Amino acid sequence: MSRGKGKKLKLLVVDDETDNLDLLYRTFRREFQVYKAESALAALQVLEERGEMAIIISDQRMPEMNGTEFLSKTVDRYPDTIRILLTGYTDVEDLVEAINSGQVFKYITKPWNPEELKAVVQQASETYKVVKQRTNELNRILRRESLLNAIMTVVRESLDYESMLGTIVETVGSNFEATGAKLYPVEGNKLRSSGSVSYNANESDEPEVSPYDEALVKTAVEQRESQLVQDDESNATHLVVPLLYQQDSLAVLALYQIGNDPQWAQEEVKLIELVAEQAALALSQARLYQRTQEQAQKMLAELEVARQIQSNLLRQSFPETDTEKVQACCYPARGVGGDFFEVYVHPQGDFWLALGDVSGKGVPAALFMASAMSVLRRELSQDNPPDPAEVMQNLNSSLSDDLISNNCFITMVLARYTPSTRQLVYANAGHIYPLIWAHRTVVEQVQQGEEVTVEPNFVKTRGIPLGILPVWKAKDDSVTLNPGDVFLLTSDGITEASVTQVDSNGQETTTMLQQEGLWKLLHREGSPIDLSHLLDRVRGNTQEQEDDQTILSLEVL
Repeated sequence: MSRGKGKKLKLLVVDDETDNLDLLYRTFRREFQVYKAESALAALQVLEERGEMAIIISDQRMPEMNGTEFLSKTVDRYPDTIRILLTGYTDVEDLVEAINSGQVFKYITKPWNPEELKAVVQQASETYKVVKQRTNELNRILRRESLLNAIMTVVRESLDYESMLGTIVETVGSNFEATGAKLYPVEGNKLRSSGSVSYNANESDEPEVSPYDEALVKTAVEQRESQLVQDDESNATHLVVPLLYQQDSLAVLALYQIGNDPQWAQEEVKLIELVAEQAALALSQARLYQRTQEQAQKMLAELEVARQIQSNLLRQSFPETDTEKVQACCYPARGVGGDFFEVYVHPQGDFWLALGDVSGKGVPAALFMASAMSVLRRELSQDNPPDPAEVMQNLNSSLSDDLISNNCFITMVLARYTPSTRQLVYANAGHIYPLIWAHRTVVEQVQQGEEVTVEPNFVKTRGIPLGILPVWKAKDDSVTLNPGDVFLLTSDGITEASVTQVDSNGQETTTMLQQEGLWKLLHREGSPIDLSHLLDRVRGNTQEQEDDQTILSLEVL
């Protein structure tokens, strides 16, 4: 049972009779490192000075404090210690209390049989070894899990790829007591020429001669396996661990320790490899996040260019005459959109007005919007443009194949106004009804405090949207505008906007604006009408713009 010098298990014997103490000491001194105490208080003092004992043998009947009370005081502080109780008599109550409160391993009566006592102590020592081994193993597991959780919590708190490199090398280096650590980024299974980050335990600059074994680092990258080397000349231990994720080499971590004895036991190497595996996952996510951010920034820049191009496609200036005022505004829900308008003054003097909405949003709708405007301008620039319905037919003929194949369509109103006759001829391809009303009369009634009696005229002649059928068929319709009348075109992004209103009880309600709500807003517009002001009022009550918003008006002065 000998464990060699300095490796004997510690045994404490406690008895108020000196002869018994001497006998116990002589019995076990060769196999154990034996400590004696003549009372329970003296035994507690020995434990305070010498620490945990493998086995405690205590007499039951002692002055000041009996054996059961003494042993119970050692349970919380030394849970792994094996306890044996000696007594000169057998009392069932004492036996129960000893087992319950003192967690006694064996209960032996005096006088004891030496061979029997040795056998019990031998059994106790083996039990202690097993318990201690399992306790140490459990503590190692708990330490490993705690350390792993702590490291990964720190690593995952960072989303920035570059800062995560520094976090990994510093956290691993400090937690595993490395003298120094260095993380080399890897791209295409080759070390990146720049971007490595270092950690030094002494917080000083890296020495002029690098302590990192560069050949070992390259070997780890090529073989994709950890490398552990003890360098006797430099008295240093080198550990290089690759960071791999889904067969993709992301980085390689090199650590070294200066010391006389080999560092990093196999258990710690496995733990470092486990940390490296989790760090590689976090690093992969950070790299993906960084690339996503870069792509998003690039896309935003491209969308801004597209937005500017699309904005330039729309008319930036409008005809100014003494008898007509034309206005238009367009606000895409995204960077670019499918709404468009056109204001074209033909050399013959006619005003051509158009407002359209391509189904969908974003870039696809914007591309069809640009195509529609190109074809429309080609049609209107002829010496004698056809009537609006025929222009619509030509638009449908040019665009229907692409629209149908992409499950898209265009709603649109096209109107031709002749100032000399004040006649307005229009065609509607599935768009919401245009609105005509005597705006000057409405303004006068509002200014005089009268109830508004003017009713809007929704011009309802309408055909199907463009791109539904190969051939578009519908008829023109016409109206005559009087001085003070307004012809208004809007997209459904305005009439279907969700606006917040406050009722008489102060409660906020969110409803769709619709054409009735738009008509109420038009009551409060001055003359001539200001579309920018009108649209600001609509947008001011809208929590979130869900669709492109476009509006166009022709006011006869």
